[in-house]
Amino acid sequence: MQTSTPIESIIKRDRAVVIAGVVAVSAIAWAYTIYLAQINADMGSSMGIAMGNTRSWSGVDFALMFVMWAVMMVAMMVPSAAPMILLFATVNRRRQEQSRPYVSTGVFLAGYLVIWSVFAAGATLGNWGLHQASLLSSMAGGSSSGYLGGGLLLLAGVFQWSRLKYVCLTQCRSPLSFLMADWREGTSGAFKMGLHHGRYCLGCCWVLMALLFVLGVMNLVWIAALAAFVLAEKVAPAGEKLSRATGALLVGWGAWVLLTAAL
Repeated sequence: MQTSTPIESIIKRDRAVVIAGVVAVSAIAWAYTIYLAQINADMGSSMGIAMGNTRSWSGVDFALMFVMWAVMMVAMMVPSAAPMILLFATVNRRRQEQSRPYVSTGVFLAGYLVIWSVFAAGATLGNWGLHQASLLSSMAGGSSSGYLGGGLLLLAGVFQWSRLKYVCLTQCRSPLSFLMADWREGTSGAFKMGLHHGRYCLGCCWVLMALLFVLGVMNLVWIAALAAFVLAEKVAPAGEKLSRATGALLVGWGAWVLLTAAL
């Protein structure tokens, strides 16, 4: 019977710890997202704030909406980043053989989440602008304008065929290539690598996240569907073909929505 070397045993333990951590972070984020979606469904507005389309947002409204977007991004994006996080932990252990490599892995994840927190801030501002312009059905609802919805669907479909999408998706689908090309030592290096990978991930997925303004910001079914699609794009063998096929479907959907709005 072949026995594992000490370093292999440590790496297996590291993988178990990292997987448990990723699952825990994702589960907490999903639990909070589901909680908010249930409140939205029960009370007709996100986080229980009943407000008409013309009411100005308070500072509390902005803060709560930002938290909603940020937690939702954690729930949707961390599972898709799991292969990269696991490989980072393994390579980090082999290169440095640290007694406590989990800190660097956590810092890498923190850098990744900083990027999506920036996106959450931008999405919050967009949410506010669309709501104030009466283009959303509610504070956390979907588009009430066929032209806005159709335009976003068309944009998403075209973007799925773009060069930027291809470059960023390739980086997300090739964790080893990313680490070989962009490895940086130390805790600060781990944070910078997390930022770098987060930028690729954002470049790949930002327009898909923007579709929540069409489908419903707190529509749990669509949130789960988009999260599953992002994961499939990154890990499925035919992820790139899936992306392009979905682009064609989104263009057709967008054109239909625009035509319906014009009639």
